[in-house]
Amino acid sequence: MDPEQKISECEFNLNQIKHFEPDPYYTKYFFKKYIKYVQSFYQQIFEEANRDFGLFVKDHCNKDRFTKKAKEKKDNNALEFVDWFNEEFDDVHVNIFPKFIKNILDLYNRKKFVNIKIMLRAKERYKDDVFQQIIVPLSQGKIRSKNELKIEIQRQIPVFLELINHKREKFTEPKVDENQVVASVFSDVGELENMEIVYACQVYIPLMKQFLVSARNKIKHLTQAN
Repeated sequence: MDPEQKISECEFNLNQIKHFEPDPYYTKYFFKKYIKYVQSFYQQIFEEANRDFGLFVKDHCNKDRFTKKAKEKKDNNALEFVDWFNEEFDDVHVNIFPKFIKNILDLYNRKKFVNIKIMLRAKERYKDDVFQQIIVPLSQGKIRSKNELKIEIQRQIPVFLELINHKREKFTEPKVDENQVVASVFSDVGELENMEIVYACQVYIPLMKQFLVSARNKIKHLTQAN
């Protein structure tokens, strides 16, 4: 499976998250699969690099195995690609939502994962908007009843509207009414709190596409330098 197919799998699982949102059980399931394919995407870049640099790493090639083989063969161009990858990877994960995905990826690589929470948000997002967590009855981790979810949303909306409109008024932003409130899935990881999962996944996919273009250009440049 090539890197484009890994991105397509991420897009598929993002659509599944959107479909099942805000159910925490199913969104967590498909978010974990999304992260799995993000991990595979970066590994697949090193599979391509392994082929193009002619390192002949057998079986599955990842960054560690690629680096080890490049050192054994004293392939300075391949090692330069690893240095480029590390620097570029850090650079593209500076902003908050890519950083969130990176932190989740780090957890996943350690066989851990985040918890999912349901929060109210405005349909139209503005910077530093506030959110309101809602607690609904669950059965085996799944929302027990759509009606119970609806009741809890309606119960919490007045508090949420008061909070968000206080912020919106302060910054001269559009007021939010009851029909502009939705329930979405969020998570916390490290110092990053109340991160909206769907939005983070959406903004990460173009990042992967651009990273792939840059990586292939770098590989081409370094392999043609020989």
